[in-house]
Amino acid sequence: MTKRIIATAMLALLAGCSGMTDMKNDLSERMFGRDVAENATPLQDIKTSVDARILWQVKVGSSPDYDFSASTDGNAIYAAGQEGDIVRLEASSGKQVWHVNAGEKLSGGAGAGENLVLVGTPRGMVLAFDQTTGKPLWKSKVASEVLSAPRIYHGTVVVRSGDSRIYGIDATDGKRKWVYERATPTLSLRSSAGVVVDEGGAAFVGFAGGKLIALDVASGKVIWEASVAQPKGTTEIERIADITSLPVVDGRYVYAAAFQGRIVGIERSSGRVLWNRDISSYTGIAIDGASLFVTHSNGAVYALDYSNGKTYWRQGGLQGRLTTAPVVFARNALVGDFEGYVHILGRDDGAFVARLKTDGSAVMPQPMQLDSSTVLVQTRGGYLYAISQK
Repeated sequence: MTKRIIATAMLALLAGCSGMTDMKNDLSERMFGRDVAENATPLQDIKTSVDARILWQVKVGSSPDYDFSASTDGNAIYAAGQEGDIVRLEASSGKQVWHVNAGEKLSGGAGAGENLVLVGTPRGMVLAFDQTTGKPLWKSKVASEVLSAPRIYHGTVVVRSGDSRIYGIDATDGKRKWVYERATPTLSLRSSAGVVVDEGGAAFVGFAGGKLIALDVASGKVIWEASVAQPKGTTEIERIADITSLPVVDGRYVYAAAFQGRIVGIERSSGRVLWNRDISSYTGIAIDGASLFVTHSNGAVYALDYSNGKTYWRQGGLQGRLTTAPVVFARNALVGDFEGYVHILGRDDGAFVARLKTDGSAVMPQPMQLDSSTVLVQTRGGYLYAISQK
């Protein structure tokens, strides 16, 4: 299926794109876009065996063109929409604490921490707001559009721009501290994957070409670099091997996956690759105990052994449905799809154990775990849902 999509996309791109930026955007849209997926697997009736329900839902603003995900800090949730709306909600009830409009369109967010709410714009602006009041605090300019939520660690805001530069910005005034940049392949996928920052101050970032980098947040210096995938093939499109999803940090290990590449387990301290498995993923992975959940680029979901990548199970009933990244949900796996369905897969065998319908629009690629039994999902139609299991 993937090869057929690539061939179709390649012909369309050669015929219709006038520049490299247009080509990158069009390629990503054709392969993993917003439109109804062709050859999507029809959903079959399931036998519900867990009590999952929508705890609350809140309108935060539609986002047809950009990917958003909510953030939590203590008992508050922060979310944003494409038209500039930013909200703070009570985690338990979804009740709105405040609402502001940024005064311009947004393309990435929301990040939260250290009394800041952080969003990005298509013009390459990073905007900071006060968590308590929603008051605007500062703006900072980066090189290109911000497609993911900025992160903060000990006074440094870490931002990824659309050209894959990584910025360290002073959290007090928005002034630039450092910038990391590297050469990228001629053709790469447009991705909303940002950065993951661990409790020790390391930022983990995946790049086009299949490289995973660990950066020191304080200085921007490289701690280590690891190879997740190697480009293969004769054409630029066949050679795409990009990390387009967030890595996952768990204890001594970091896990990452690449499109048209591999999923790997990496030693967190050294960057040494411990194992690898040939599974292509565009949206990402999640981990719970001994199980590593991954969404294949064709939409199927796998559970793997975290220590060696061996398959525990595969759920193929979501192929072609633009399946989101998995997230742990009461020790099961939860994913969304392009029709707004949320699917809960049993931890032991991957069987469908529950299914919920949201507003009918696509679920954003990165659901967020709020606590052990509650997950937040945001839809392109503009709603944020808290889904809980009793």
